[in-house]
Amino acid sequence: MPQSNPSAWSATSLRLAISAAGVALWSWNVTTDKFAMDEHGFALWNLPPSDSVTFEDLSAHVHPLDRERVRAAFVATRAIVGAYEIDFRIMVGEEIRWISARGIGDDAAVHMGLAYGIFLDVTGRKQAEEGHELLAGEMSHRVKNLLAIAMGLTQLTSRSTTTATEMASDLTARLAALGRAHDLVRPLPGHQGTAALLGDLVAVLLSPYEETSAFSGRIRVAVPRMGVGEATATTLALVFHELATNSLKYGALSADTGQLDISGGNDGDHIRIVWTERGGPAVGEGERPKGYGSRLVERSVSGQLGGSIDYDWSEGGLIVTLRIRASKLAH
Repeated sequence: MPQSNPSAWSATSLRLAISAAGVALWSWNVTTDKFAMDEHGFALWNLPPSDSVTFEDLSAHVHPLDRERVRAAFVATRAIVGAYEIDFRIMVGEEIRWISARGIGDDAAVHMGLAYGIFLDVTGRKQAEEGHELLAGEMSHRVKNLLAIAMGLTQLTSRSTTTATEMASDLTARLAALGRAHDLVRPLPGHQGTAALLGDLVAVLLSPYEETSAFSGRIRVAVPRMGVGEATATTLALVFHELATNSLKYGALSADTGQLDISGGNDGDHIRIVWTERGGPAVGEGERPKGYGSRLVERSVSGQLGGSIDYDWSEGGLIVTLRIRASKLAH
């Protein structure tokens, strides 16, 4: 195998290789505090080429939150034996760039009063790392929320059922509703959070009933096109699941001729959603369900959605009016 010839590496070829790698060269006079950089270095910092740049001149362009850390780190490099690397942010107009400064520490590495090193633009890598951290944090937050909800539902469902089979059935159905809601929640662009469309959420939550041949074509959803945040989607999933469960037991979904209509619109500072049942068995005011599910709905709507829920046991069937504070919708 042929050996490399160091003499073949001219100053020009080395500079071309350094430029191709996106590396900016710098030297720092530890006595006069003067910084010298190559052309790429000045372009990286968005500064005009100059022979009189000082460390303080560069520090003025370092992000305020990183400035003291960078100043202390550079001073400390003289006491570091071996290679060092410091990542920090700089301000280029409104743009933030991540820079990695690398060099050799220890006074033994200082040649004729000069310390040498390189700058690398690592903005892309840092943005990717931040994206991964954001995703990991989001997933951790979601998992913790779901576990807390699951534990709460387990405890409360155990109080409202009398047999293990009944508890398993009710709990599984509620958790499945949460799962369908979370399937719809997607990240918004620009790290604006997560959301699902209200119409999609309602339709998916009621899809198990619509897909049943007995109810096919008898459920209608017509709500405004608007985003629903993750927390609100979870709450609405429980609310609509309980309403649908009661309807299946006592209302329109329990009858062959029953129909269910969900509509909505803006109502000042609130969003109004109306759940209308028709064609089901007659249910009087005294027969209104007062179990755990109904208490869960009322508590969730008032506490978590900043709204209210009203029941109208009219002669034609149940009408439920759900009012949600508009400012809570995106949460």
